[in-house]
Amino acid sequence: MLSNSVLFNFESIRYAWAGSIVYLPGGSYGPRYQQDIQLVMLYTGEMNVNIDGRELHVLPGNVVLLKPGHVETFTFSKTEETWHRWIAVGIHQLEPNLIEHLYTLPELLPLTDEMNKLIELMLNIQRYADAYDPALLSLGMASIHLYPSEMLRMHQQQEKHPAVYSTLAWVRDHYTEELSLKDLASLSGVSPEHLVRLFNRSEGVPPIQYLWNYRITKAIELLTNTGLTVSEIALRCGFKTSHHLSRLIKKSSGRTATEIRRVAFTGMKK
Repeated sequence: MLSNSVLFNFESIRYAWAGSIVYLPGGSYGPRYQQDIQLVMLYTGEMNVNIDGRELHVLPGNVVLLKPGHVETFTFSKTEETWHRWIAVGIHQLEPNLIEHLYTLPELLPLTDEMNKLIELMLNIQRYADAYDPALLSLGMASIHLYPSEMLRMHQQQEKHPAVYSTLAWVRDHYTEELSLKDLASLSGVSPEHLVRLFNRSEGVPPIQYLWNYRITKAIELLTNTGLTVSEIALRCGFKTSHHLSRLIKKSSGRTATEIRRVAFTGMKK
């Protein structure tokens, strides 16, 4: 399985461009020789991609990874309009190890909000930039790295109970609020005892411990990146008092809140 290691650096990207098109029922495109790394995102209708004589059927809500060096023909739904968008990224030269990495990736993945946000940003930037604009090059590179990241994330999701994911999402969105184990279990649709077992197995800590660890992480971020007082940070991160925050930070990191801030702002070591 491909890791999150860097596939391409900024200098290897020649150009990056995004597009959007709607085909009428019965539409087709190609054959064409694929020169780019391309991500094609399908929203309505359906799409059949013939790649060197091999058929790939694509349904709405999926993104297709197309690799350079192949002849492709697209045929679209005969009964309804087919809307798809794409990101095309040109690479100066594909090294053999990078080609090998590309072929370890699945051809199809479910389309995610992150991928949608990325292409929306590219389409907006293209209103005033060309395909060689540094911002578009950076986003094109990001799209190539996002694809394997999404693959890994979905693989991890398949390995965890849905209640764990719903609890993780709730904690990240509502960690400033007062939350009990009973609250989290109710929101995730399982008993408190079962949620504890699920979290111990997948996260290594009970759900309430995960919540406090997350609060500590967010508090340290504010300590190192803002001028907010410890009391203000405590309030924003779900701690009842600044003393409680300071005590847990000391226990977690081995440093006081003041020491963490001093190192961040001056580079001084403990």
